[in-house]
Amino acid sequence: MSSLNLADCRVLVTGGAGFLGRVVCRLLEGRGCTQVTVPRRRVCDLTDPRSTARLFAACRPDVVLHLAAEVGGIGANMRTPGRFTYANLAMGLNVVESARLHQCRRTVVVGTVCSYPLSPPVPFKEEDLWNGYPEPTNAGYGVAKRAVYELLKQYHAQYGTEGAVVIPTNLYGPGDNFDPTSSHVIPAMIRRFCDAGDVTLWGTGSASREFLHVADAAEGILRAAERIETPEPVNLGGGGEVTMRDLAELIACECEYHGTIRWDSSKPDGQPRRAVDASKAREVLGWGPRVTLREGIAET
Repeated sequence: MSSLNLADCRVLVTGGAGFLGRVVCRLLEGRGCTQVTVPRRRVCDLTDPRSTARLFAACRPDVVLHLAAEVGGIGANMRTPGRFTYANLAMGLNVVESARLHQCRRTVVVGTVCSYPLSPPVPFKEEDLWNGYPEPTNAGYGVAKRAVYELLKQYHAQYGTEGAVVIPTNLYGPGDNFDPTSSHVIPAMIRRFCDAGDVTLWGTGSASREFLHVADAAEGILRAAERIETPEPVNLGGGGEVTMRDLAELIACECEYHGTIRWDSSKPDGQPRRAVDASKAREVLGWGPRVTLREGIAET
């Protein structure tokens, strides 16, 4: 394993203007990186191979951090599953192929915990990734990401392409998406508790999730870029599960909400449990989460 000094590299950060990407770019600046390119969607359509190729020709990156993704909560994934599948598959394939053609030194694909099967042993281990079909409400998104992981792996086998696949669990933190039509669970709950009299949440509240602060995720991604050459998946986890019911009570407390919390059991819970084993990240990257859930929610 050869260590890469990112300060000496031209770095392309797809999705660099997004929630996670902004934090990654801030950490890159802290590492002394002065040649960082952040493509904007209105200028570069990563689902278009020609547009992606033009981007790579213009910035000639040494390192690619592929963070760009079409994302949303359970409702958004259920309404437009084809869009989520196509966009994430097309972006990933185009970015990995352009990185190969331009002989980039290292390509990091940021994946999703939604790639894991519906019911693997908890916490999820990297070797369980292909042992079943993902949870149905976001299966298209998860399978699309799996395909990109596999392409990078096979390019490493055939062409020697160096890279890493990083799979963070559910992210949250300052600057998250609070749009009620597309936000994930923590910002969605924060908005509801801050705006509403009585709050009705989806599901039974029994499903559990693991959450990772965005700054911890960004640090893990950069360590993967610096230290990993072979694109085998590496989990990044927050360190523990919490049920949706307990999460709601924690957020309600932080928002000083004193109304009623109702649960609509006619709506899906999604995957029953979702948490990852991050021991590989500790061993390979020397990485671990620093921000507790309570601290992170208060900050968000």
